[in-house]
Amino acid sequence: MAAEQFVYIDGDFFPKEEAKVSVFDHGLLYGDGIFEGIRAYDGYVFKLKEHIDRFFHAARAISLEIPGTREEIKEIVLECCRKNGITTGYIRLVATRGVGDLGLSPKKCPKASLICIAATIQLYPPEFYEIGLKVITAVQRRNRSTIIDPQIKSLNYLNNILARIEADNAGAPEALMLTEEGLVAECTGDNIFIIRNREIWTPPIYMGILDGITRTTVIELAGQMGYTVKETPFTLYNVYSADEVFLTGTAAELIAVTEIDGRTIGGGKAGPVTTELLAAFQEYVKGEGAKI
Repeated sequence: MAAEQFVYIDGDFFPKEEAKVSVFDHGLLYGDGIFEGIRAYDGYVFKLKEHIDRFFHAARAISLEIPGTREEIKEIVLECCRKNGITTGYIRLVATRGVGDLGLSPKKCPKASLICIAATIQLYPPEFYEIGLKVITAVQRRNRSTIIDPQIKSLNYLNNILARIEADNAGAPEALMLTEEGLVAECTGDNIFIIRNREIWTPPIYMGILDGITRTTVIELAGQMGYTVKETPFTLYNVYSADEVFLTGTAAELIAVTEIDGRTIGGGKAGPVTTELLAAFQEYVKGEGAKI
């Protein structure tokens, strides 16, 4: 029999079946809130400081006051893992605007609500890390930074969801999103990298993408391994003609893309640079972060 799962909501832990929020919470009514997806590996929460820092930065960007200090939020995440027996898994940290009325104004929400969920996750089957993903390019374009900046991990994820619906309809596990100008931005839940002649390219943050923590980690690891990494704009032509393509994200970690819009990338399986970087990342996460 599976162990009972507990969810943290505003100071208390509730059994999963009893974990509820008000229908007047503006996170539900308007997508007014933020979240973080965080991984735990072998008893350590990976890059917890960086995730909590990004959480607070996003909160400041939308004028949301987090109910607690960074240290208090850190302890909530760790205790949620302990409470659920999670040593390797996935944590979802959420802050909503809180309970208000049916109007838009956040002033009607006197206090933000904090939620933490710790569970297990497997986004892709293990064999996908060898054979790679088949990806399509979505018609849906990525939000401009002047609309809802993708650096804010907001609860309003409809832009990504519409693109993901296109992927689902095409039988693909992920969709690539372009900017309004047709430049490559990111996928619905992952950052993208391409490799040309062992040089690694990824779109720059200013193009309207999430400043991914796994993305930053891979850039640092690649530099330490002697690769040249360029944060530069590029188009689908560069993706289609790349030697290798891979995605990074908290849930996905680092995974190859071997087909895009019906075009085979590289040899149709995870390439040597992608494989080397994945191995380096998997080694790096061991014992890194906050101890549960």
